[in-house]
Amino acid sequence: MGKILNITKITNNRFLNMYDLDVEDKNGGKHAYHVASRAQRKEDLKLSTGKNKPDGVIIYALYGEKRDRVVLIRQYRYSIGTYIYEFPAGLVDTGEDFQTAGIRELREETGLTLHPLEADPMYSRPYFTTIGMTDESCAAVFGWADGEISSKGQEETEEIEVVLADRTEIARILKEENVSLMCAYMMMHFLHEAPENPFAFLNRPK
Repeated sequence: MGKILNITKITNNRFLNMYDLDVEDKNGGKHAYHVASRAQRKEDLKLSTGKNKPDGVIIYALYGEKRDRVVLIRQYRYSIGTYIYEFPAGLVDTGEDFQTAGIRELREETGLTLHPLEADPMYSRPYFTTIGMTDESCAAVFGWADGEISSKGQEETEEIEVVLADRTEIARILKEENVSLMCAYMMMHFLHEAPENPFAFLNRPK
């Protein structure tokens, strides 16, 4: 198994930092590896703590009396220089649990109110996002949303359009648009679950 020999923090930013690792591979070869992290200190990196505490939360919410529309955001992202479809999401604040963060983030990004569902931890616990580049992990909150769309809670740096997409629009987006991977997988679920039970995938086999 590989070893981490040394960790050097390269940047000192509020939301994301770079760390350089000196590593040894399974055959004894020495290499440099680069990791992006939400951690402010190298002691807080997941490779240091051994704990998978969620950095962020992703919200999969259905809207409407028939629960037949998915709450999406179409957001401009500098990393690709254009817009991409995503789920509402955000960072978990210090001292905040991820369910509370989900309710807060949906309100801030869309103006909508989230009513979370109880989900088995195997579905909602934090999972890693892009493990080849970062130790970031996110938990998922599932539920219903209602209320009126509003951009009043969005930050000045956010360029977000709220989209309530039905199955026809979901299919079009998957065929034609930029979509984040997590969002795409859940949109595929939505297309194929029975309309009367759109959260059937959360029913854990006994």
